[in-house]
Amino acid sequence: MPGGRLTQQERQQIALGLADGLAYAEIARRLDRPTSTVTREVMRNGGPTAYRADLAHRATERRAHRRRKVASRDRNAPPQAHGRDADAVREYEETFTTVFMQSGLPKMTARVLAGLFTTDAGSLTASELAAHLQVSPASVSKAITFLESQGLIRRERDERRRERYVVDDDVMYQSTMASARSTAHLGEIARQGVSILGAGTPAATRLENIARFIDFVSESIARAADQAREILHTSSGTTPGNNT
Repeated sequence: MPGGRLTQQERQQIALGLADGLAYAEIARRLDRPTSTVTREVMRNGGPTAYRADLAHRATERRAHRRRKVASRDRNAPPQAHGRDADAVREYEETFTTVFMQSGLPKMTARVLAGLFTTDAGSLTASELAAHLQVSPASVSKAITFLESQGLIRRERDERRRERYVVDDDVMYQSTMASARSTAHLGEIARQGVSILGAGTPAATRLENIARFIDFVSESIARAADQAREILHTSSGTTPGNNT
């Protein structure tokens, strides 16, 4: 039934659909499930090339067991801030993690980033992240190193000299600009091939067109990021440039 847990038979149908090269939306239609359910199921269990119905089913059972243990522990924990529903917050973090994985982040890296984005403080220490995600500090450290290299987080010291990992308003801008620079570099490399392959040849023409396309895209990304930067510093419910 839509909205209920996936059965083992449904997971087998997902695996068959992936093997046949079907899109997530088509698999979902055949199962009478939301596309997001199928997408999350596949990305959570190895991705489209490594998905196995039997392994996915066992992994889901293990996660359910862990959730029961967490729920039991949470009953004795302080209530969520701002009256939030703990189960809803946990489910949202999983969805956010899936989206990051779809963009190319490894699973643990995606979990760390989602955990940081959904904390009110916008920063956590390594031990706080490890406790929140129920993983080892070593796993957190590896994810942090990658995220920092991509400009998605930054480090700072708090008043107790503890290292904290931060996602703030400007991190997204800096990450977007880094992406624009990386895209522009690809265009530069493509253009280098024009003289090597011989101007006017089919291969050189192809590379020149690619370079021109990438130039336009990278410049547009950088321009849009600069123009939209003030949105990151605008209070919710207001429109940049409109103080009325």
